[in-house]
Amino acid sequence: MSDSSTPPRRTATHCPYCALQCGIWLDTDASGAVTVEPRNFPTNQGGLCQKGWTSVELLDSPARLTSPMLRRNGRLVPVSWDEALAYVAERCRELQARHGADAVGIFGGGGLTNEKAYQLGKFARVGLGTATIDYNGRWCMAAAAAGGGRAFGLDRGLPFPLADVGAAQTLLLVGANPAETMPPFARYLVAQRQAGGSLIVVDPRRTPTAAQATLHLQALPGTDLALANGLLHIAIALGHLDEAYIAARTTGFERVRRTVAGYWPERVERITGVPVPQQRRAVQLLGQAETAIILTARGAEQHSKGADTVNALTNLALALGLPGTPGSGYGCLTGQGNGQGGREHGQKADQLPGYRRIDDPAARERIAEVWGVPADSIPGAGRSAYEMLDALGTPEGAQGLFVLGSNPVVSAPNARRVEERLRALDFLVVFDFVLSETAALADVVLPVAQWAEEEGTMTNLEGRVLHRQRLRPPPPGVRTDLDVLAELAELLGSKAEFSPEPREVFAELRRATEGAPADYSGISYERIDAEDGVFWPAPSAAEATPRMFLASFAHPDGKARFLPVEHRPAAEETDERYPLHLTTGRVMQHYQSGAQTRRIPTLSEAAPEAFVELHPDLGTRLGIAEGDQVRVVSRRGSAEGPARLSDAIRPDTLFMPFHWGGRGRVNSVVGAALDPVSKMPEFKITAVRLERIAGREGRQGP
Repeated sequence: MSDSSTPPRRTATHCPYCALQCGIWLDTDASGAVTVEPRNFPTNQGGLCQKGWTSVELLDSPARLTSPMLRRNGRLVPVSWDEALAYVAERCRELQARHGADAVGIFGGGGLTNEKAYQLGKFARVGLGTATIDYNGRWCMAAAAAGGGRAFGLDRGLPFPLADVGAAQTLLLVGANPAETMPPFARYLVAQRQAGGSLIVVDPRRTPTAAQATLHLQALPGTDLALANGLLHIAIALGHLDEAYIAARTTGFERVRRTVAGYWPERVERITGVPVPQQRRAVQLLGQAETAIILTARGAEQHSKGADTVNALTNLALALGLPGTPGSGYGCLTGQGNGQGGREHGQKADQLPGYRRIDDPAARERIAEVWGVPADSIPGAGRSAYEMLDALGTPEGAQGLFVLGSNPVVSAPNARRVEERLRALDFLVVFDFVLSETAALADVVLPVAQWAEEEGTMTNLEGRVLHRQRLRPPPPGVRTDLDVLAELAELLGSKAEFSPEPREVFAELRRATEGAPADYSGISYERIDAEDGVFWPAPSAAEATPRMFLASFAHPDGKARFLPVEHRPAAEETDERYPLHLTTGRVMQHYQSGAQTRRIPTLSEAAPEAFVELHPDLGTRLGIAEGDQVRVVSRRGSAEGPARLSDAIRPDTLFMPFHWGGRGRVNSVVGAALDPVSKMPEFKITAVRLERIAGREGRQGP
């Protein structure tokens, strides 16, 4: 019998979900039961959302995988680790011998620790010798990263601490709903309003975030670029430019001035639906503020013009003198838990660790030296995420694929097509701790540790590198990703060393990033613990960078760039057959593809299925009542769910969350048009029609 007076053992760590990476305590009592308590960490300040409170429930879930599985006669059956890994290595050798090195690919994830993201990129280039690698962060942060890189010379989601958000006199959120997607962030919005600040939200829905706003601009999905150009037009007309800042710290403004001259307010209202007085009010709130911050998220970025939309907003920010000014700035809200670190260390198709470019000869020489291989043995850039998945099983694409930290059967755009291509592979290996929709298609499933069963680092939305401490070892039969990659590299005959130990991998990552744009060389686990995280770049143990660009930007001349960008329609426009716009997003209870949160009873009971949100006027016109089963149909596929009538959404727009597979898989509807700059898919606007499913009516009346 346990002694109830024994104090619990406390482990300081971080929530496994979004990029806020809230600090938490994991308390283990004498019986071994684990509970969660929020920590008073700088980011969450003692706050925690429902997902964080329930995060430990998955550790002992009956849905956990505890043995490798191999497909035999069409069924996945348990096998030993030795048999599973030997089979994986043999199949990789066979496919590469028959089709070439790039015939085996890797699809990674933005939730992997820095150590795993680094090791995965190294495993691809050295263990497999393949250029075929990308990750699901391409669908999350690619447009923001590309736009930020073009404007400032370097991308870090928030180039300032979250505390600056709460202190800004005016805050403009474009395509962001943090009140639902990262609820503890809302405390910064509350603090900002309590201090007398103004909040402007651009969103086609009156979300919980927009409901708090001083001003809600309910723009048509896909028109944020035109709106940003229009706001800059008004700022010029009203004299709100910071002329001294523009002259001293930027280049290219005159070309942008000429471009936005064509975005007069009445034209912008016709494009966006935002009334002229609201446009003027937004500019006044921004232009008259002593400090102002512009933040974007996926609503603005997940478009076939995502990078250009970001740059329309960086143009506005630069014209007002915000980036690199204390208390002001421009930033993007990173989504996945390690969406920042995950895009820095080499699991991206065109990248080497530290934000180095894979086509840079000096970067290749440096990384080759760290890895102990010839520089010319490192493959070049491969295809972007959707392009890679779209080519699977074709003569031009990979024939075998590793999937780690992702569930593309649910999360990919044009998901029916992606599922077909995954099924067409000769060989699919999935590392996971539950049998996700993607794992269910695999030839080999490898059970790997969860967040509390391994050590590592994460980089949150501020660029603050954090220490995720291990609570306990993984259960019998389960191994860590690093351990599995190290053994596979050995089985494949790699001449480079692959450590299974996170601290050793991080030490190598530090060497690999020394002198790089994302320099971690001055960061250690001990320093992270002592300082509540360390902001990169940190080129020495005495340096860190909470606020970037204060003295100069990262372009060679130290100046930020204005880039002229033009509005263009969505890749798919509405017509008589598909007269409505569909946009997608998250709900508070779930995370990403839902593979984790749908297996936590508290969360799945609170949000059990996908739904379709529509305006009551549209419901009346189509004969749809609250709760009726409806079908959203596009040129590619359909998704189903109960109707939710709400005047919070535009009458010409539908909303569906993307956390479910099966009939509720909204990404079956979404297209695969890609931004030419970042290769971001157009998740956030699709031309659709809405159908009531006969015989499946819901509630009649209120």
